[in-house]
Amino acid sequence: MSSEFAIQVSNLSKCYQIYETPRDRLKQFIIPRVKRTLLRHSENYYREFWALKDVSFEIQKGETVGIVGRNGSGKSTLLQLICGTLNPTHGEVRTNGRIAALLELGSGFNPEFTGRENVYLNGALLGLSREEITSRYDRILAFSEIGDFINQPVKTYSSGMVVRLAFAVAINANPEILIVDEALSVGDELFQRKCFSQIEVLRASGATILFVSHSGGTVVDLCDRALLLDSGERLALGTPKQIIGRYQKLIYAPEHKRNSIRQEIAQEQLQAAACETETLTPAAIPELRKVIESTPPNEISDSFDPALKPSSTINYESHGAFIEEPAIYSLDNKRVNNLTRGKRYRYRYSVRFENTANNIKFGMLIKTTNGIELGGGTSAASLRNSLPSAEAGSKIEVEFEFSCMLNPGVYFLNAGVVGDLEGNETFLHRLIDAAMFRVLSESDNLATGTIDFACHSRIDFAKV
Repeated sequence: MSSEFAIQVSNLSKCYQIYETPRDRLKQFIIPRVKRTLLRHSENYYREFWALKDVSFEIQKGETVGIVGRNGSGKSTLLQLICGTLNPTHGEVRTNGRIAALLELGSGFNPEFTGRENVYLNGALLGLSREEITSRYDRILAFSEIGDFINQPVKTYSSGMVVRLAFAVAINANPEILIVDEALSVGDELFQRKCFSQIEVLRASGATILFVSHSGGTVVDLCDRALLLDSGERLALGTPKQIIGRYQKLIYAPEHKRNSIRQEIAQEQLQAAACETETLTPAAIPELRKVIESTPPNEISDSFDPALKPSSTINYESHGAFIEEPAIYSLDNKRVNNLTRGKRYRYRYSVRFENTANNIKFGMLIKTTNGIELGGGTSAASLRNSLPSAEAGSKIEVEFEFSCMLNPGVYFLNAGVVGDLEGNETFLHRLIDAAMFRVLSESDNLATGTIDFACHSRIDFAKV
């Protein structure tokens, strides 16, 4: 284990005793004690539920790590054990730095106290002196935006007001470790952006951040690594893009296939050291730049490179539909994967139906090498406009035409087909990183960032 750790979790397990009736709880309290006194063996009147089972990992100082998993997978239990609000059944947690945590709505708040009183109470729990809290009080009040309600009992607050105040206290405690358990999903969009902006400031200052989220885009955008939990076990730990892809594959799998997919993910974790084409390590970036810039500016043209294909493709479990032959074509019908900025292209794939499907929609999505979703499209905006049905044995050709408004770099494409499955709209099949393409460099490109918004500059010299 590194000496630069922020959080160390070693063989962590948590078991709960589940009683069928209150009578069984009373029996467990009395009968085993009596039988032990009489040197007789006693049965247990409860069943064990292991919320966490032998979980180990280490988070370095300054890292941002996201935790994902299905409901009931042990995410919240893990955070509570790290914060010390729960005691483990087995294993050990070590932390290195001041922790600020938002574990659940209103946790640590006394509903009878006013907001102001709870600010001082929470600040003290975070290790701040009264003088430190007083010096930061105005900042906390301004960030929470609850105004005069600060002098009202917290029990009169809305859920949004509670989480605003809780986050305002936590973020102004200057934590070395910030732990957030999906609490920010309560706020509106403006408040969420405000919170994430503060999280980015914390990251830049070197704080360690650990949070639970069901938003794959948030995890990919904010995190250095991600942890996938399932049924209380650590299933995978790796780059956000890899982990989110595996997490989505797991949650969209039919129930009878979940165990086999769990085993597949565990096996992939063992092979995680294998190189992936789309992973831009520091050593790989100069090579990629060399390839991109090897084409002279006056010879830039669309072309197809057979070596430019993803090795990170994740194939969702099929519900009777199969996506095949995803590829990009120029408008004159040539297959390409070296694209020119500003031109239009067609992304095509076919879908083969082994079962009859109803209310069908098709989709595509473009992502960066880090998995950040840039945008895409769907074939229908609503159920009313979707394809009514596709018969078993049929094959449908799908095409999306798009403008390449991206700056030079490497990008990935998803493909998906959605339909009605037992009354629920779900993926009948989906391919993550189904195809990839490169946008070629240009010597006179003035655009910055990832997306080219076709900005034009104008400079005027003002008279003095």
